[in-house]
Amino acid sequence: MNPERLAPRVLGRRVPLPLVGWLTLVWVLLWGDLTVANVLGGLLTSLIITWLLPLPVVDPGIRLRPVAMAAFLLWFAGDTVRSTARVVFYVLRPGPPPTELVRVRLRTSSESMVMLIMVALSSVPGSVVVEAYVVRRELVLHVLGLTGGDVPLRVQDNVTALERRIVAAFGTAEDRRETVR
Repeated sequence: MNPERLAPRVLGRRVPLPLVGWLTLVWVLLWGDLTVANVLGGLLTSLIITWLLPLPVVDPGIRLRPVAMAAFLLWFAGDTVRSTARVVFYVLRPGPPPTELVRVRLRTSSESMVMLIMVALSSVPGSVVVEAYVVRRELVLHVLGLTGGDVPLRVQDNVTALERRIVAAFGTAEDRRETVR
């Protein structure tokens, strides 16, 4: 969609129409009455505010791909159920649970993608992001309940799979190129 259509110029400055609409809605809700005067007052106020206080154009670096997002959410739900069962098992079992700090390497350098990855990792029971080194593309995770073979390698594989799914669902074309290599 053409950004010019969503932010026409008024007296030489761009006025973002979605923001004008949102501010008008907030104005009407604050007044509590849906009247013509409230809507016109909200429109006028929001036009003046957006004209006097222009906001910079910010690209959050997130693109929504519905099919990939649905696949990610299904995978994330399954991972959450498995992790919850594992945590419950170790909480009910006598003795200390197996825990480990693991350093994992990310392939993406996008701060938006790193933030989504950190939120997803911390949302799943049994894993917490302890430290993040965005410049070095590394995270330090505290994981609970993984035993047996090479735990750091298994955690790295899980994080890489999560990263690939998140970038496929929300990443820009540049993010997707970074994670392919």
